[in-house]
Amino acid sequence: MKAYVFPGQGAQFVGMGKDLYEKSELAKEMFEKANEILGFRITDLMFNGTDEDLKQTKVTQPAIFLHSVILTATLGDDFKPDMVAGHSLGEFSALVANKTLSFEDGLKLVSQRAEAMQKACEAEPSTMAAVLGMEDEKVEEICASIDDIVVPANYNTVGQIVISGSVNGIDKAIEKLTEAGAKRAIKLNVGGAFHSPLMEPAREELASAIENTVFGKPICPVYQNVTAKPTTDISEIKKNLVAQLTAPVKWTQIMKNMIADGATSYIEAGPGKVLQGLMKKIDRKFPTSGV
Repeated sequence: MKAYVFPGQGAQFVGMGKDLYEKSELAKEMFEKANEILGFRITDLMFNGTDEDLKQTKVTQPAIFLHSVILTATLGDDFKPDMVAGHSLGEFSALVANKTLSFEDGLKLVSQRAEAMQKACEAEPSTMAAVLGMEDEKVEEICASIDDIVVPANYNTVGQIVISGSVNGIDKAIEKLTEAGAKRAIKLNVGGAFHSPLMEPAREELASAIENTVFGKPICPVYQNVTAKPTTDISEIKKNLVAQLTAPVKWTQIMKNMIADGATSYIEAGPGKVLQGLMKKIDRKFPTSGV
């Protein structure tokens, strides 16, 4: 069984998608349609922009979504997923790939999500930090002991968790985690505290956009970030997609569940190889590849 997975923020690079645009007529049409929907030429920023251009949340999220979705579209009949999942933003790419969302609606939602998250980031200084070499339970315990907003945000793989919260909360957590024996606890260069209670204003904004979007019948289950479990139920998909903004990404659990449910290959669709690297830390022998 083929598991297709789609990366989230952080996988972007200058030049992403340019080869697709130049080699495939379908890709070119989809990229031009995206420029029209977004109201600016995102292709110019993706193909020839700077790292700084691509780091803006309102650019990063649609750019990664477009790369992933257009890449799978160019596979045509060769694209036959048995299960899909996406890391954070990648969940929207996964839902287009399994036909729950149309390309146009997926892009509109990603754009609205990015704008809403950008606003939430600007409203209150906040950040994230990567914690390496410590048990999940210990990280959770230390986060809960801090009298400021700090929560586990991404369960990325065994021994790698990202925490999210106020700048003050993250600083305190880094100090406590280091004292408690974490191999490393390092602040990330991100615009805000994604997947934390500080994203509540963005969650409310996205909830109404999702409610007003038509969702179709999925061709295969999506393993969602919030539950790490597969579903094809539209109301459940919508609910989890909204909850995702303030809840942690259970990526380690998703990978383990996919293997337990019979996945025989793990294929990353999108820029970079981050998700393949995370799977190798869970099961080095498990077959991984990129589109």
